[in-house]
Amino acid sequence: MQRCPESCSKNKAAMLSVFAAAGLVAFKMAVAAATGSLGILSEALHSALDFVAAAVTWVAVRLSDKPADNEHNFGHGKIENFSALIEALLLLATCVWIIYEAVSRLVGGHSEIEVGFWSFAVVITSILVDIGRSRALMKAAKKYKSQALEADALHFSTDIWSSAVVLFGVAGSFFGFYSADAIAALAVAIIVIWVSIRLSVRAVDELLDRAPDGLREKVSHLIGGVDGVIKSHDLRVRSSGGQYIIDVNIHVAPSLTIVEAHEISERIEKVLRSNIGKSIINVHVEPD
Repeated sequence: MQRCPESCSKNKAAMLSVFAAAGLVAFKMAVAAATGSLGILSEALHSALDFVAAAVTWVAVRLSDKPADNEHNFGHGKIENFSALIEALLLLATCVWIIYEAVSRLVGGHSEIEVGFWSFAVVITSILVDIGRSRALMKAAKKYKSQALEADALHFSTDIWSSAVVLFGVAGSFFGFYSADAIAALAVAIIVIWVSIRLSVRAVDELLDRAPDGLREKVSHLIGGVDGVIKSHDLRVRSSGGQYIIDVNIHVAPSLTIVEAHEISERIEKVLRSNIGKSIINVHVEPD
């Protein structure tokens, strides 16, 4: 059986997330209309936002796998970083709405809702679906070093907490404690803000070609351990989507032939790729 290539696996993970989001929107909208629950309606709108975010990620993953061309010499990997930034901003926008709604409910007093079987069923289903897709996305993100999929996974992991808040609010309403939803929503908003800021900072760092933490030191150590390398300098590292781009100058013995010097550069490329993964490596060889 032919194995699914990297791009196929990434696209499949992103596509399943889109379908899951669409299904949750339809389910929550139907229950919200039947029960009159503002909490469930807010979850439906949140899931609609998730659907947009998942669609953006799906498109970004598909585009980022396009090979390099004359206009984009280093490929299209930065699209994933840009997608992650957009998703982080969407999270922040959602958080502002959550805070506004929570404060409005606390200030304006409680609003009773019709709590029944489907009220609990839709929220519990949402939590289970979000757990499944966040785990699947994070697994694919780590395997292929995809920041777009990682952002999607973190997004849906926060949705688990959001759904738990609504479940808490529904349960509280069932027992007559109508402020439970608003109080818990404020707590979740703080979590969402923290996650959004982390995603934004990381995405901006990669868009500005900031060297990944510890990578430069690791690459320098690996190059220094290759036989034939006397020293190295002008090392530059950056990431683009799911791969690294590395430029370095190395010094070798002046008595080496061009073929022997080239073999050293090939050993460097092999060592780096086996230790840090998919990379574009440019080695400039100089006589010492």
